[in-house]
Amino acid sequence: MQGQTKVLTLQNEITNSSSQFASIFGAIIIGGFLLFASGFAQATIVHDSAHDLRHSMVFPCH
Repeated sequence: MQGQTKVLTLQNEITNSSSQFASIFGAIIIGGFLLFASGFAQATIVHDSAHDLRHSMVFPCH
């Protein structure tokens, strides 16, 4: 009985680990897309908003 419990616990930890990795990877991809989409946008108001945000975070952009 104990062997089965350990196997189930290990399987649960592996599932949680891969779920966390997928969440972090997804957040990085979405964040990168939003950063570059707003930075290279043709609409000046979107681009200027992103530009001001970068300056407010002390992120050098030029």
